[in-house]
Amino acid sequence: MDVNKYIGSKIKEFRTRKNIGQEELAEFLNTTSQTISRYELGQRKTGNDILFDLAEYFNVSINDFFPPTTFDNGELIDISDDTIQIPVLGTIKAGIPIEAQQEILEYVEIPKKWTAGGKKFYGLKISGDSMFPKYQEGDIVIFEQNEDKETYNGKDCAVMVNGDDATFKKVLLSDSGITLVPYNTARYEMMMYSNDDIANLPIRIIGIAREKRTKL
Repeated sequence: MDVNKYIGSKIKEFRTRKNIGQEELAEFLNTTSQTISRYELGQRKTGNDILFDLAEYFNVSINDFFPPTTFDNGELIDISDDTIQIPVLGTIKAGIPIEAQQEILEYVEIPKKWTAGGKKFYGLKISGDSMFPKYQEGDIVIFEQNEDKETYNGKDCAVMVNGDDATFKKVLLSDSGITLVPYNTARYEMMMYSNDDIANLPIRIIGIAREKRTKL
C-alpha cells in the first residue's frame, strides 16, 4: 500500500466532508491549493506537523489518516495470579539505531505459560516515531528472544546492528538480504542490508514483539 496516497485520500475525504475547497484548506495551512492537490494525490509527503494541524482542523484523530493496523504477532491477555515479572531493559529507538541500553527501568508481568519450553522474554520502552502509528513514544513492548528466521520474518523485531546498536522495525527477509521497514514511511526510509552485511556488521534479531503496553 502507498501510504502517501492513502493519507491523501483521507485528507480529501475529510475536506469534502467538511464541505470546503482546496483553496480554503490551503489558507488554513498557509500554503497553496496546488500543494493541497499534491497532498491529496499522494504526490507529496505530509509531515506530522501538518497532520496534527489537519487532525485539529477536521476534529479527528491523527491515526485516522493512516491505514488500520493490527498487532499480528501479539495477543490480548487477561493477567491473572499465574504471572512472572520480566525486566524492561532501557529504551529502543524506533528510528535511527542507537546504542542498546541495559539499565533496568522497571518490571512488568507476563503470563507464566508464555515461558513454557524455556522461552525467554524482556521489555523495551519505545523512543522515537518511526513505528507510528502502530507504536507510540513511551510504549512498552514485550519481546520474545528468538533467532529463528521462519519465526521472525514479516514480524516487528528488535534488531542489533553493528554488534551494539539496536533498532525496532518490521523485518523482511529475501534471498539477497534483510530489509528493516518502518511504519512511518512519511518520515523514515527502509534500511536494507545484504547477506554480506548481515555476516560482517553483523545484523542479528534479538527479539520478536509479542505484546504492546500503552500507559494512559
